[in-house]
Amino acid sequence: MLKNLVKDLKPSSTLLINETSRKLEEKGKKIYKFGFGQSPFKVPEDVVEELKGNAHQNKYLPMQGLSELRNAVAKYTSKKKNYDYKSDNVIIGPGSKELMFLLHVIFDGEIILPAPSWVSYAPQAILGRNKIQILKTKRENNWFPTASEIEEIVLKDKNKNYLLFLNSPNNPSGQICDNLEEIANIAKKHNLIILSDEIYSELSFKDNYQSISSFCPEKTIISTGLSKWCGAGGWRLGYFLVPDSLIEIKNMINVLASETFSAVSAPIQYAAIKAYENNHSDYINKSRNILSAVGNYVYENLKSNKILINKPQGGFYLMPEFLNKKFNSSSEMCDSILNDTGVALLPGSDFGFDQKQMLARLSFTDFDGQKFMNEIKDDETIDFDKISKLAPKVVEGVNKLKKWSESI
Repeated sequence: MLKNLVKDLKPSSTLLINETSRKLEEKGKKIYKFGFGQSPFKVPEDVVEELKGNAHQNKYLPMQGLSELRNAVAKYTSKKKNYDYKSDNVIIGPGSKELMFLLHVIFDGEIILPAPSWVSYAPQAILGRNKIQILKTKRENNWFPTASEIEEIVLKDKNKNYLLFLNSPNNPSGQICDNLEEIANIAKKHNLIILSDEIYSELSFKDNYQSISSFCPEKTIISTGLSKWCGAGGWRLGYFLVPDSLIEIKNMINVLASETFSAVSAPIQYAAIKAYENNHSDYINKSRNILSAVGNYVYENLKSNKILINKPQGGFYLMPEFLNKKFNSSSEMCDSILNDTGVALLPGSDFGFDQKQMLARLSFTDFDGQKFMNEIKDDETIDFDKISKLAPKVVEGVNKLKKWSESI
């Protein structure tokens, strides 16, 4: 009755951990939600007011997206990237996840996925009937591939089409790719297409965030949206920026959009215009300041001779590696941590790692972001006392995790 292609798939682990945590809480267990990655901040008030003011919008909008919103996105991105994007380069979707799925469906070739990679890339590639080339990465290179490692895959069969996924700042590692130019040179040399997932780009902890589109814009599809920087994950609004050189891809995504989601919710599209037209730099800077401080707190308090971990560089994730031989898989380890401590983590195997590598993804967002924002000043240095007061579950969860690591 069911296609084998679908029968072998499981629910997205990032969504499943949220459901598991909720059920355990309903049973009275105190859970530290380090598994589900979601912005702790509220949507900016001006954007919320715009949504309220457009609740009456009930018409189907153009399948590529509202022209005023596409104009706002193109103008905003052109200024950020120093590249001339037009409204016609923008496709609005119900979250960037849906647009990525449509890209997998239309692409005919092989998908190069650096491990670690977001949990939905591989299942979507499988549903799109594309072969996946998993590219193992190293901690020393911020968990990103080198250009020579990418080229090695391509040289095995230069006649194939290749689509490289690059996610920086990265989910699950919280790291930023710093060898973009050399990867771009390989992309140009071998005619690779790059999907640059930049959903966390506004939450880079340094000001000089760079996109691979700066080095090869003609080969790069930029994927991003409202969910992370704007705290609007549940609004489901994302978009692609597709260069003129890849117009055939853009046109085919539009065709599939017309046969699937038709158009994104009209009130949300109208509200999103303000997200890109109005100045939200104070909101974003406060978000980054808080996330950087909390992330560094977790890093400083977990790193030890029992836990290897890279300092966070953007977004809201860390990827600790537990140095123990007690467990057969990272899934078994995370189950043990949840049962023993109440700390919910996701196993590294969900992100493309070998199950015997004791890696896990930790999201440090289990706190009231609005309360945190209200109680700090712009550019305030956030010390331990502030974190202890405003992110108590993060502090408590980290302490439990550290004690657990020392006991095994």
